[in-house]
Amino acid sequence: MSHRSLPIGTTSKPMAARQGRAASPRDRNRPIVLLWSMATMAALQLATALPVQATTATSATTASDTGFASSAGVVATESPAAASAGAEMLAAGGSAVDAAIASSLAVCVVHSTSCGLGGGGFMVVWNADEQRGYALDYRETAPAAIAPILFEIDGQYEPARSRRGGLAVGVPGEVAGLFAAHRRFGRLPWKSVVMPALRLARDGFAISPHLARAIAQHRDALAGDPALSQTFLKADGTAPKAGERLRQPELATTLEAIAQQGPSAFYSGARAEALAEAALAQGGVLTTADLKAYRPVWRKPLSSSYRDARILTMPLPSSGGPTLLLALDVLEGHDLKALGAATPTSMHLLAEILKHGFAHRAAAAGDPAFDQPSPFPTAAKIARQIRSFRTFPPEAYQGSGNAARDAGTAQVSVLAADGSGVALTTTINTAFGAFVGVADTGVILNNEMDDFTFPAPNLFGLAPGKTNRIAPGKRPVSSMTPTLVIENGRASVALGGSGGPLIISATLQVLSAVLDRHATAEQAVLAPRIHHQWQPNTLLVEPEIRDIDRRALERLGHAITEIPAVASVSVAVARPGKPASGAGDPRKGGAAAFAAPRAARGSARQARRSKPAPAEQAEPTAGAPP
Repeated sequence: MSHRSLPIGTTSKPMAARQGRAASPRDRNRPIVLLWSMATMAALQLATALPVQATTATSATTASDTGFASSAGVVATESPAAASAGAEMLAAGGSAVDAAIASSLAVCVVHSTSCGLGGGGFMVVWNADEQRGYALDYRETAPAAIAPILFEIDGQYEPARSRRGGLAVGVPGEVAGLFAAHRRFGRLPWKSVVMPALRLARDGFAISPHLARAIAQHRDALAGDPALSQTFLKADGTAPKAGERLRQPELATTLEAIAQQGPSAFYSGARAEALAEAALAQGGVLTTADLKAYRPVWRKPLSSSYRDARILTMPLPSSGGPTLLLALDVLEGHDLKALGAATPTSMHLLAEILKHGFAHRAAAAGDPAFDQPSPFPTAAKIARQIRSFRTFPPEAYQGSGNAARDAGTAQVSVLAADGSGVALTTTINTAFGAFVGVADTGVILNNEMDDFTFPAPNLFGLAPGKTNRIAPGKRPVSSMTPTLVIENGRASVALGGSGGPLIISATLQVLSAVLDRHATAEQAVLAPRIHHQWQPNTLLVEPEIRDIDRRALERLGHAITEIPAVASVSVAVARPGKPASGAGDPRKGGAAAFAAPRAARGSARQARRSKPAPAEQAEPTAGAPP
């Protein structure tokens, strides 16, 4: 497409991806900043490596015509232990989905602040055998007894009620979702993919500096919940230090039951009763009937093209997927090589695209089973509104509704040697979710009700949009943006991030670096990033953005705020004719692991074909694993 009205370096047709520059490596891990009102610091955790037969590092590379010379695939995520767990599955002959499930369960043991059995997520899958993409929505749902009035005090919305305590808890989808994915695409026994996480919980792991900081930051809140206090604090109530060993025997017991019995061990019986009772005890309305009724939903992934590659990403209720595709559509009309990497011109263009995308996000995102969101504007319309010489106040971007305010999450990105791929993002929302621990289970319940909008003005005085209003059985909008790139029938890039609304900006920038500048996974992840989400009207920049460039952006009208990191992105890359690479983001202590190849496997170990699903299909009641 051509956007000749914009005097920023443009082109009338997509250009080939070009070689990018590598940023200087970061010499330390930094906490992620999650934007809430202005810039709210949120602790994200690190983890230590679980010894398995896989090469584990911050990044890894191998080479062949298909990307994998001597490997069964690559896994990138937010912890060495979790990356190794996924690589272990690939090395054992497992599918990309097996690896993603194992890594997801493991990262939620060592990153308990971000995700876990009490949460939910999104998964985008490319099945190379079928040449077909799938999207699995196992986002939490609102309990049947939920109502907006429950979040009010004297007729006024009280934010604390949707952020902490039992009323903030949605019906968890994690276990049902992962099991549904395994039933369709798994090769290894269900028990096998659960085992790495079970070992971590049972045997323990060294607390990383990042996790230690998270526990210390939230010590008072953790101390207020007996189950959480028992798990994360010492007997005298103090926070453990980095390097000390953390074991979670109750969680190990729950994982063992799930490994043996499948979702029924979680959604019915004594554990379901314990989940409901824990929420009820803190003012919630979650019931065992809600748990029994939960179903993940298979959806049709969003699909678009960019630089001659096919992009698959998550549809609604993800707002990240639609916003990402809109941004890419606008970017494709520009010669990014001419603009340069991290120059004032390229950063201004990116900021303006993001401001438009986030402004329309509120009205264009919702649960498709409940809402009829407005369509996103066309890329051409947005391009006509962008000016190279200035930015504009928020009202000029025609947005409506609340600005983004979700947070947290963990990302797993997997590419298998057979050409299949998975991008998975999982969350309990903000750090430690609702701060509701479930006794004797090791489960931390989410606070996803805070991702809905409520019938009251937000912190910026904006009237709420008509979509994403809380209702029984409804799924809240999320910024999670799991994304795959398909080239020559193979998944060539898998990526996504954690960090609330910053996920969208960070995923876009890493993906552009890979496709536009032929960056390796490590180069793409290490490059400095920016973020703008329309409101608040602040351009967030990482420390590596030069002062001279910041001053240039300020002359264009941007208000600049430096933050330690713009989200955390995990990416796996295996583009045609190029070395495969993977990188977990050092901003969060991430890692990538290549799986050692196995000798030829017997027919009994060959992949079973997946069972095709309609575009939108709720999973039936999940029983015990085969």
